[in-house]
Amino acid sequence: MHDDPQSDPINPTRREFLRNTGGTAAAAVIAGTAPVASSAAWQSGPATAGAEGPSLEGAVPITLRVNGKDRQLRVEPRTTLLDCLRETLSLTGTKKGCDHGQCGACTVHVDGRRVLSCLSLALMHDGEDITTIEGLGTPEALHPMQAAFLAHDAYQCGYCTCGQIMSAVALLKEPCGPDDAAVKELMSGNICRCGAYPNIVAAIQHVRKST
Repeated sequence: MHDDPQSDPINPTRREFLRNTGGTAAAAVIAGTAPVASSAAWQSGPATAGAEGPSLEGAVPITLRVNGKDRQLRVEPRTTLLDCLRETLSLTGTKKGCDHGQCGACTVHVDGRRVLSCLSLALMHDGEDITTIEGLGTPEALHPMQAAFLAHDAYQCGYCTCGQIMSAVALLKEPCGPDDAAVKELMSGNICRCGAYPNIVAAIQHVRKST
């Protein structure tokens, strides 16, 4: 008995597969949130009374304005901004990649400028305004750059995506020539091991031309 070739399902393209079965999950990765958690909870982090952080000898009080909300924290002086965001505030959209400032996965905005949070101590940013991927947009209301990354399929495994988007949003406010080469130069600190660079550049150029 031979199989009828016309009865075989048509192999879906990657974009169709994501649209039909994984669109919500993809948007959650792009927005830096998990689909099982509400966006409000991820933007604000855990709600606790008083200063948050470890009760360690030598911990010092600081205030960070994270995604529009003042957070009273106690941090050990050697705590990096990356670890503070991930471990103390549970904002895990900011990824720990190389932990040496070479991959860009940990990129956040500090007072509107992109910063590698793995190379920066939390204590250095007392009183400053921090924006992470969770504060940029949500699966229900994406930032234009997040929407462009989805539209142009500018991600694969998704691990570097949040850092790529944070750098790309900062690039919109930086001096940058109009051609792709200029974009590639300013995005060179963000590494994608899957090789989605052409799609990333296309997404950034889409937003630049529409704003």
